[in-house]
Amino acid sequence: MTFAFRAAALSLLALTVAACGSRQDAQLTYVETPVEALYNRGFEALERNRYNEAAAFFDEVERQHPFSEWARRSMLMAAFSNYEARLYSEAISDAERFIALHPGSSSAPYAYYLIALCHYEQIYDVGRDQSTTQQAMESLQQVVRRYPETPYARDARLKLDMTRDHLAGKEMSVGRWYLRNGYYLAAINRFQTVVRDYETTSHTPEALHRLVESYVALGIDEEARQVASVLGYNFPGSEWYQDTYTLMTERGVDLPDAVDIERDPTLLRRALDRIFG
Repeated sequence: MTFAFRAAALSLLALTVAACGSRQDAQLTYVETPVEALYNRGFEALERNRYNEAAAFFDEVERQHPFSEWARRSMLMAAFSNYEARLYSEAISDAERFIALHPGSSSAPYAYYLIALCHYEQIYDVGRDQSTTQQAMESLQQVVRRYPETPYARDARLKLDMTRDHLAGKEMSVGRWYLRNGYYLAAINRFQTVVRDYETTSHTPEALHRLVESYVALGIDEEARQVASVLGYNFPGSEWYQDTYTLMTERGVDLPDAVDIERDPTLLRRALDRIFG
């Protein structure tokens, strides 16, 4: 950095950062300043983990020098600073504005990815509302769809698997509650959703077993038998199939084995039709 830029940086008015740490509490008093000085001060604050301060300097770059190349860089740097500060709404807003203004930029994939990360890191436990989880899934899918060959897409695919598993876990949690309290039809709807929409997740074997339990509770043994055949065919060694087998045996219901299903594939087709209506 030249002496002139150093002097200009030192002449900046003090940054005020309130203790509560919100974006609105970090503001610069306007003093016309060379663009590199502002950007460098932001970068230095970022390196020191002073994320609110960094975001304010990057915002100031855009405010004072809106048509410069530095302004475009600073827009994403502000988004990243807010992400690091866990000010997710502000980070999303910055990244979305970058995409709106520079949709063809080589940095656009990262902007989409940063939006997805902000949603993903706000995923709550399965006992709470899952609207953020749904937003995370949609944002991650957008990264994969738009930029399938990028490193961002590779990471997004991994996070998508975990997001789907989380959504399936929510359906299972609600379904178990319905089952415990005797709302069997409502429980069946939830478990069917898991098998239909989240069949590749870790919750599928349990969902099939809970469907069997629900049908048994309603006294519909044939439906229970057919769903149990799907569970036994796809997850023969699972603890959930062992529980299902015990339950059905105690009721005197014979289950088809894999050989029976291979010999007569319509058994499996009928069972799937029962699950999905």
